[in-house]
Amino acid sequence: MPSKTGRRSERRQALRVDAKLSMRVEGVPDDGQMAQIVTESQNISSSGVYCTSSHFLSPLSKVALTIVLPRVPGVGGRQDLIKCEGIVVRCQPVAKRGDRKFELACMFSELDLRRRELINQFVTWRNLQALRAATASRPRTRATASSRVATSARPKRAVAKKKAVRRATARRRTLN
Repeated sequence: MPSKTGRRSERRQALRVDAKLSMRVEGVPDDGQMAQIVTESQNISSSGVYCTSSHFLSPLSKVALTIVLPRVPGVGGRQDLIKCEGIVVRCQPVAKRGDRKFELACMFSELDLRRRELINQFVTWRNLQALRAATASRPRTRATASSRVATSARPKRAVAKKKAVRRATARRRTLN
């Protein structure tokens, strides 16, 4: 539902992360033949995955999903294979002309707690990596963030008064 500012309110409840993960989607396109679509995810969360597809899959149809999920560093192992069922939420043609691809969004329908937790760990780890990269690329300044906030939050009169007191104190010292 659009808000007064014209933006839609976010309905997603799970955090997601942009991730290009190898995956396979098995479903029945409009032509009735079972299709195995090998693709790459665009983003993932513990509630679903978004990718591109070479076939149109009807919304609300069931699909079998297999996703190659890299292990979070420090957890051990190399990667996990997430196999589950999903439901097609959206399948729209890609905006480019002549491109026979579709944007495919699937919701996980049968995902056990262990696999859901593995995806959650991966999403959290990737979001932390992105945050670290963003803060590392910011230019550093001499003042800390807390001192900038404290200074900007003070009333201007109080700052001017403090400066006047400092000047008066300095004058008295020079006269003595």
